[in-house]
Amino acid sequence: MKRGLLLLNAIFLTVGGCGGPMVMRLYFLHGGNRVWLSSWLETGGWPISFIPLLVTYLNRRHKEGPAAKFIFMRGRLFFASILIGVLTGLDDYLYAYGLDRLPVSTSALVIASQLAFTALFAFILVKQKFTPYSIIAIVLLTVGAGTLAIHTSSDRPEGESSKEYYMGFIMTVAASVLYGFVLPLIELTYKKARQAITYTLVLEIQLVMGFVATVFCTVGMVINKDFKAIPREARDFGLGETKYYVVLVCSGIAWQGFFLGAIGVIFAGSSLLCGIIIAVILPMTEILAVIFYKEKFTPEKEVCLVLSLLGFISYFYGELKDDKAKSEAQTPEAETPRASSDIITGMIADASTECCA
Repeated sequence: MKRGLLLLNAIFLTVGGCGGPMVMRLYFLHGGNRVWLSSWLETGGWPISFIPLLVTYLNRRHKEGPAAKFIFMRGRLFFASILIGVLTGLDDYLYAYGLDRLPVSTSALVIASQLAFTALFAFILVKQKFTPYSIIAIVLLTVGAGTLAIHTSSDRPEGESSKEYYMGFIMTVAASVLYGFVLPLIELTYKKARQAITYTLVLEIQLVMGFVATVFCTVGMVINKDFKAIPREARDFGLGETKYYVVLVCSGIAWQGFFLGAIGVIFAGSSLLCGIIIAVILPMTEILAVIFYKEKFTPEKEVCLVLSLLGFISYFYGELKDDKAKSEAQTPEAETPRASSDIITGMIADASTECCA
């Protein structure tokens, strides 16, 4: 059951993790410049969470009959969800600010550093255990992201100042640090909850988080007067007014898939596994950006991509080896010969007794 849930949420995470940055960058490339609006879209699709919530309720009603009831989170879990929602809203803004000023391929590889922060906070908050292979993976991914700091301005978009570019770089790193903290914090919330955590409650947590993060970004939009600017920005959008709103809607849907997938992977797996999957899909995003947006594929990005792939291989090889070791430990192969020898010894003893008799 959990493996199927893990696979489903990993798919959501992959599709949203690739589609979200691509659609957001499309908005910026064709005339969009509202950072608070973009950050709002990252969690603005929170009502979509009602769909899987309804599915889980109908499934439970099918099994339990009319007696099935909605499951609601209790106070402690609710307040923890609000806190994480505020942090998510702040992270939305940091990420959107960075993507406004960085190419998608660069932003994706900088976000790879998030894995190191996820690992660090997972160790501190949830006592995450590491293997030599997972440590190697984390080091390779972090070093790979660090190579982008060398000659980073070589892929600076035309017309953008060095100051704006470096600010985008710094804000993206800050987003990586913050979300690297949020993922283990969600796992800690599951562990410290005073009620059984089911997938229904996980969806409720995401619903509250998404709503609070959206409110946080809505305040920023009001202060920045983004709501008044949307009709004007739509008229001037490079792809046309209709496609402007299509881009906004698609962005909200893609990002909601990402967040639903992330919180589901943490539930069915761990925060570290979620960080690994996010890191795995980054090269895919980079390749898509080079293909569709004709972004430069600099030598630094090549080095980063190679190190990232080596890190992925190291992690998954370690996981396969660990699973194999556990499987062998559970197989009673060593006990079988001893059991057989005991039987044979017993038969010989019985035969000797009969002969003596």
